[in-house]
Amino acid sequence: MTASQSQKLKPYLYVLPLVLLLAFVFGYPLVRIFEFSFKLVRGVDGPWIGLRNYELILSQSLFWESVLHNIQLLLAIPAMVVISLLISILLYERITGWKLYRIIVFVPFVLAIPIIAVVMKRMFQFSGPVNEVLRWLSLDFMALDWIGSSDVALWTVMILIVWRESALGIILFLARLLSLDESVLEAARLDGANWWQRVWHIILPQMRGVIQFFVVVSVITILAAVFSYVYVMGGGRGGPGTATMVIEFYIFNALIRASLPGIASAASVLLFLVSVLLIFPMFRARRRVREEEA
Repeated sequence: MTASQSQKLKPYLYVLPLVLLLAFVFGYPLVRIFEFSFKLVRGVDGPWIGLRNYELILSQSLFWESVLHNIQLLLAIPAMVVISLLISILLYERITGWKLYRIIVFVPFVLAIPIIAVVMKRMFQFSGPVNEVLRWLSLDFMALDWIGSSDVALWTVMILIVWRESALGIILFLARLLSLDESVLEAARLDGANWWQRVWHIILPQMRGVIQFFVVVSVITILAAVFSYVYVMGGGRGGPGTATMVIEFYIFNALIRASLPGIASAASVLLFLVSVLLIFPMFRARRRVREEEA
């Protein structure tokens, strides 16, 4: 090996121990999950059964019900985008009290999900503050058992997701807004463009990349990172019944409560593959954000 080749190789040798550590911590469990998904695991291992675990999962109505619930939760994304855009634009335009509002809207993203879920659970109890306010406003017909009713429990989880995840959208959108050329907005204002015209024709076109990025991140979050919301809001059991069953909770029940590692692994593999498919659009959105900011 020449001296030049040795110099080029040196940086990779410095990071090699860390790469090996990461490969062991994250790669080894991933390989084992794929392996378990093709086995009838009892204890720490089991016989090879091919695609039997996948066939069992795909034939279960409970699995498809959990998939449907995840799809229903995706309806939260348009609300998250609109709320995040509106609040970030108002903060960007420095409305009265914007410094205080900025702290308030960022708080949900700073706090851990279990803490937020516990607070929201108390808020939405049948005798909680939300229903008390509705009764005080003479809207008794809207005072519902938000957590205990199977008809509205999933929507209550969706409200919690919108409230918490919108904070990330506000942070992303506000960061993009702060990089815009204010002279363009000022010129439009001098030309008589109203607030809506400035937003529609100037701000939104320049924020298209970051909006796409936020949408892709939100889709991945709702498909693969809502377990904490469901677990805490449902008191560790989810529900009532299967009303808030999502894919992650299905995996949790299969592994912990039913002691079926093979089934849990097969469902995890399916969720992993869907998440991987969504990562590519996320990378494209990130590249577009960088190009717009350049």
